[in-house]
Amino acid sequence: MTDASGDTGTLPAGWQRLRLKDLCSFQVGPAVKGEERTDGDEGVPLVLPRDVVHQRITPAEPVGVLPDKARTLRKYRLAEGDVLLIRTGTVGRCALVTGEQHGWLYHANLVRLRLYDSAPSLAAYLAGYLSAGVAQNWMHKRSASAVIPSLSTRELGELPVVVPPTAEQRAIGDTLAALDEKVRVHTEIARATGEYRGLLADLLMTGALLPGA
Repeated sequence: MTDASGDTGTLPAGWQRLRLKDLCSFQVGPAVKGEERTDGDEGVPLVLPRDVVHQRITPAEPVGVLPDKARTLRKYRLAEGDVLLIRTGTVGRCALVTGEQHGWLYHANLVRLRLYDSAPSLAAYLAGYLSAGVAQNWMHKRSASAVIPSLSTRELGELPVVVPPTAEQRAIGDTLAALDEKVRVHTEIARATGEYRGLLADLLMTGALLPGA
C-alpha cells in the first residue's frame, strides 16, 4: 500500500502503513433543527465546525441541544479520545476530544472518528497526523471537485495513515500538542490585544483618554 503522497519507501522498523478505516469507526453528526437548540449553558453542549480550532475544541459561543432531543442522540455522544473532523466546507480541520467534552454532541458537518484501540497515545498521534500536510493535501484533493467541498466517510476510510510504535506515537503526539497549545495561546493574546487596541483608539480619538495619561 502507498502512503498519502504515493511514496512506497521503506519505513523505520516497527512502523506500518494502514488505512484510516483500519484504525477507527466513523459516525457523521446528527441533524439538529434550530428549535431543538438552546443558547448559553442549557442542554447538552453541541460542537459546531467553527469550534474546531488548532486541533482543539474551542466553543466561540455556547450552543446546546435541548434535553428531550439529546436523549434520542445517545449514539452521537463524544468520548475522550475521539477525533472530530470537518467533512463539509472547510474539509480537514480536526480536533482531539478531551475529558472536558465527554458526553457532548456534534454538528452534522462533522464526523466522529473513534479508535478501535482506545490508547491515548494513538488518539493524540492521529489528531496530529490528520492535521499534517500530507493528510491535509490528500483530503483537499479528494474534496475540491464539488461546489461545496465534501468528503464522504467511504473516501475518508481510504486515507493512508503511517503508524509508528507506541513510544513514537506518544512522543510525536506530545510534541505537536505542545505546539498547538502555543499557537492557541498566541492566537488568544493577539485577539485580546486587537480588542484592547480598538478600545484604546476610541478613547484617544474622542479625548476621553489623553496620551501618556
